[in-house]
Amino acid sequence: MDTSKPMRADARRNYERLLVEAKRAFAARGVEASLEDIARQAGVGIGTLYRHFPTREALLETLLRERFDAQAAAGREQLARAEPLVALKTWLAGLSASSADYRGLSEFLAAALDDETSPLYASCHAMQEVASQLVEHAKAAGELRGDVTAQEVLLLLHAVSWAGEHSPGGGGLPRLLDLVFEGLRAS
Repeated sequence: MDTSKPMRADARRNYERLLVEAKRAFAARGVEASLEDIARQAGVGIGTLYRHFPTREALLETLLRERFDAQAAAGREQLARAEPLVALKTWLAGLSASSADYRGLSEFLAAALDDETSPLYASCHAMQEVASQLVEHAKAAGELRGDVTAQEVLLLLHAVSWAGEHSPGGGGLPRLLDLVFEGLRAS
């Protein structure tokens, strides 16, 4: 969406309604929710949705931008913790929890890490930068295996998030994250 000029009042209302309905639809049906249904629930045509958000990823990026900014800030705060591995795990648990709000989101985010054309690419790389700092901090403290990379940790997190989405009851995420960290811990 072109933000260089102000939106007309009706266009702004449509934009806001689309975001509200997309948030509801993605929370209820996952990131593959029908864009046509989102437009219909917002009281606009599909063309209006695409005028504001040319792709599903652009719509997701708009919904997630504030959350990602907050998550990046939380990661930078975790760097000051005395226990770097706990800081990394705490940050990843928060990231995983926020990714779990929309079923299927972890797959979109994992794919966006390698797709420079994705509207989610910049946000995903901001998360990767914070993860890099936390991983390096834990490695320097001797708490994390020296051969682990931030990208590997994020991919493991996406795998754990996916598994958490598909586990009976969905309550296995903390346990799965604990198991991953047992394997990542320095001997």
